[in-house]
Amino acid sequence: MSNETKKIKNRYNCISKIYDVLEGPMEAMTKSAWNEKLIDAIEGKKVLEVGVGTGKNLLFYPDNVEIIGIDFSEQMLKKAIQKTKGKETITLIEMDAQKMSFADDTFDTVVTSCVFCSVPDPVEGLKEIRRVCKPNGKIVMLEHMRSQHRLVGKVMDAVNFIPLHTWGANINRKTLENIVKAGFKEEQIETQDLWSDIVKLIEIRNKK
Repeated sequence: MSNETKKIKNRYNCISKIYDVLEGPMEAMTKSAWNEKLIDAIEGKKVLEVGVGTGKNLLFYPDNVEIIGIDFSEQMLKKAIQKTKGKETITLIEMDAQKMSFADDTFDTVVTSCVFCSVPDPVEGLKEIRRVCKPNGKIVMLEHMRSQHRLVGKVMDAVNFIPLHTWGANINRKTLENIVKAGFKEEQIETQDLWSDIVKLIEIRNKK
């Protein structure tokens, strides 16, 4: 594990106790509706969620789907485990998204939700997702990223140091560009703007 990964992991461990409180205002406004869109887009019976955090998505999944959830923060995972007690279809594992231990072509769908702002090497993490997702499987991502609007993008660049040095999240990641760098073709990628051009629902067909 790189020093940068350890640093961000430690920040999420520290913030885990108040993370749900910090996300409360966003949840109250729109994020729950966005998460429902995310879960509605899954396919198949075996799903991986990368970066489950405190487990806010996990109870949205249907009971007939096997869910594997990973996160590199053991303290965030403890919160998720508390939320999902008694759910036999959910398995939670401490694991780094940049170096997963799963075999190639394991999952029908891979899900992420506001994760690729924090993965230290986002392209490496996306390559791992491509690897563990089955051929013609699906990747579904709810992610925020740098605005393409000139002024808004510059503002996001200017203030990025605040969330980055608070808990390790970048608000100015160019996630769509990173998806292409990871080996996905533009014609495989569909996007839906949920909040301006900053929050997007991304669906990728994993052609290998």
